[in-house]
Amino acid sequence: MYRVSKVLNNNGIIAINMEENQEYVLLGKGVGFGKKVSQRFEAPADCTLYRLAQETERGSAKELAKSVAPEFLEIADEILREAEKTFGDTIDKGIIFPLADHISFAVGRIRNHEQISNPLTDDIKVLFYSEFKVAEVLKKILKEQMDIEIDDHEVGYVALHIHSALGDEKVSVAMQTARAVRECIAMIEMATGKKIDVISLSYNRMMNHIKYMVARVSTGETLKLDMNEYIEEKYPESYRIAEDVCESLGKSLGKELDPIEIGYLAMHIERTVEQ
Repeated sequence: MYRVSKVLNNNGIIAINMEENQEYVLLGKGVGFGKKVSQRFEAPADCTLYRLAQETERGSAKELAKSVAPEFLEIADEILREAEKTFGDTIDKGIIFPLADHISFAVGRIRNHEQISNPLTDDIKVLFYSEFKVAEVLKKILKEQMDIEIDDHEVGYVALHIHSALGDEKVSVAMQTARAVRECIAMIEMATGKKIDVISLSYNRMMNHIKYMVARVSTGETLKLDMNEYIEEKYPESYRIAEDVCESLGKSLGKELDPIEIGYLAMHIERTVEQ
């Protein structure tokens, strides 16, 4: 049994679960229609429940739920339901509040002709491919519901929110990963004097290698097999570039990389440059 705390609109309410004494946002067609504050009701089977007892990167879920316009909570709910089709029930539904808040600000920027650019968008598309494909549903939703068009830069930021909902990684950490990958790729292109084909398989593999290399630095995980001696002898130029990249990445992340990483990165550099 639930008790209404606040009616958001016809499709959303904030209510207290009386058994748990916990507050939730309930979203679903007509769930808020005709409801009054303090009214008791049973939650419809087809509505979605979002618990309010958590903190997010953008503040408390409860404050966000009350300050964000209800239509943006509904849009975020649609995106999360789309994400569940791809990722199943592993998605953290608590992301709805910062996601709705982000979409609200994005729409505000667009209406004020203040659309942003994101130099990491192409990298996000590759690094978080599945998340980006899910986030693209926002283009259709905003066009149909608000006659607003968004570009891939905005979609990229939404993709980072979806990625953060798949684990403990915050949006800011996902952005740091994308930025680190972009810096590494730029260093490799400068050192080799060649523009790397972003649609090539070797580029995709190298980006993902760097992504997991950054993750290993953060978690302290180490690789087991040391290939440095072999790789340095076979591909000395790629090895030298990898040394510089690993040193620069370590400084950027504030942590020293395991030397074993050099050989593996050099192997990816060699493949990419050869192709």
